Amino acid sequence: MDLKELSLEVCKIAKDAGAAILKIYGTDDFQVETKGDESPLTIADKTANDIICKGLESLSVDYPIVSEENKEIPYDIRKDFIYSWLVDPLDGTKEFIKRNGEFTVNIALIHLGEPVLGVVYTPVTDELFYASKGNGAFLVAKGETHALVAPPFHLLDEGIGVVASRSHLNEATEAFVNALNGPVIVPKGSSLKFLILAKGNAHVYPRLAPTMEWDTGAAHAILVEAGGSVINHITKKPLEYNKENLLNPHFVAYGNMKE
Repeated sequence: MDLKELSLEVCKIAKDAGAAILKIYGTDDFQVETKGDESPLTIADKTANDIICKGLESLSVDYPIVSEENKEIPYDIRKDFIYSWLVDPLDGTKEFIKRNGEFTVNIALIHLGEPVLGVVYTPVTDELFYASKGNGAFLVAKGETHALVAPPFHLLDEGIGVVASRSHLNEATEAFVNALNGPVIVPKGSSLKFLILAKGNAHVYPRLAPTMEWDTGAAHAILVEAGGSVINHITKKPLEYNKENLLNPHFVAYGNMKE
């Protein structure tokens, strides 16, 4: 399997889903429902999910799909997956409803717990981020393709950019930020938090609060190929996927951090 070629096929699927989301974004009725976990669900989530699942099922490779909007697959079955797709058809549904543009389409390929391919598409800005293991990370914007290479930094450098929200800092995140040397807070929504590190516009993203695997998998793959890392805050090892519980542990994403 050629991961580079596969990533380009997945890019087309993500863009198709994004186009459908934009059509709904331009209407007055998002058909908002509330899921069991109190998070919102719109017709855009469902429509994008259908497009992505059909697109992935039409590819030459045949891998199971784990999606936020699909029925959960029991771990007894998932534990035997060698490869699987990990999908968040509309990451940032709250941002979508607020109409602030900071929502994305996320598709990742997981191989034995590691994201080896990632595609993130931002419909409003028409920015497409993609990467596959060993092939680098790229941004397609305004018809041009740019390689993403996160610039090197040291954690105690003065004024490093920290992706967080000043108004929503929990105690653990505040302690992390306060230990840094004059950090600059950079606000950003959805999986774009990882991508701002890959672009070099910030350096650290502490996520010491709950997220799900589909929130992070695609952008994780892109950040790693740009020279970054996503580290379990407790074990200090890379974040793992297709776990029994799809809830992520607390983690910190870094750009190209040097010791």
